[in-house]
Amino acid sequence: MTPAPSDHPPVPASRVGVLLLNLGTPDAPDAPAVRRYLAQFLSDPRVVEIPALLWKPILHGVILRTRPRKSAHAYRQVWTDEGSPLAAITARQAAALGQQLGQQVSVDWAMRYGNPSVASALERLTEAGARRILVAPLYPQYCAATTASAMDAAFAAVASKRWQPAIRTLPPYHDDPAYIGALKRDLEGQLAALDFTPDRLLLSFHGMPMRTLKQGDPYHCHCQKTARLLAEAMEREVDIGFQSRFGRARWLEPATDAMLRAYPGQGVKKIAIAAPGFAADCLETLEELGIRGRDEFLAAGGTHFARLDCLNNGDAGMAMLEALIRRELAGWWPAP
Repeated sequence: MTPAPSDHPPVPASRVGVLLLNLGTPDAPDAPAVRRYLAQFLSDPRVVEIPALLWKPILHGVILRTRPRKSAHAYRQVWTDEGSPLAAITARQAAALGQQLGQQVSVDWAMRYGNPSVASALERLTEAGARRILVAPLYPQYCAATTASAMDAAFAAVASKRWQPAIRTLPPYHDDPAYIGALKRDLEGQLAALDFTPDRLLLSFHGMPMRTLKQGDPYHCHCQKTARLLAEAMEREVDIGFQSRFGRARWLEPATDAMLRAYPGQGVKKIAIAAPGFAADCLETLEELGIRGRDEFLAAGGTHFARLDCLNNGDAGMAMLEALIRRELAGWWPAP
């Protein structure tokens, strides 16, 4: 092999990269940090499909003046010594996946909104020699506001590069047997550990405006199929709800909070609630469901409430993630 010239810049050995992507989080549980985060999040036209001329005065004149303080209070209730739960868990998922895949694969993680950014993570991977990168949005159910937005950010980050890496993307896995099996194993273990038997298992997915369904977004159908397959696998009935409504538009129904308030009047006094659409616990699961949801259910007359953890970096979830990633890397990286 002909040696490189003495003045040739160093070039790292070519390798495969994997980038795990999740939604995002503020850098701190205070109003200024939440304001920066919300400004980025709510300025994304994939998230708010309202013409900018109409939306920007509302966003900057009303929402960013009032919502950050309220959201910061919610974040403070779930913040940990490691920082944001979502960021900490995603970092642990990336570290565990790196251990599972071995030294031939570089694994990094990023947030679509906030830090670490998608662009910075892709830069780290390419600087480490990754010329083939699998971008893996951790959204089991496809939604333009989440999956497509994450891919927009990844493609934009490499658009200006002279030497672009080859890019693959992880497809939605809402009905993948590995995903359904991981949920079954994990949720059944958590249910067995409870000190009561729930009358009902409620599966809560993040809500989306109803217009996204009418415009062709498959998210609602993906959520329904996940719930059906999981119910069949667990051999039990489940309910489905949609949380995190925002604004005055009609959102996907039924609403999780309305279901929690109605259950006791229907004789459902003991419930367990899970959020299978979230790959990692975050504000929406820990505070919205685990704190506010619990309070609403108990105030309405419920007696027993259990919020079940997401797959996070547990054994079942990591085995599933490894299986999905290994499959999508076929041809780039042979399994040992």
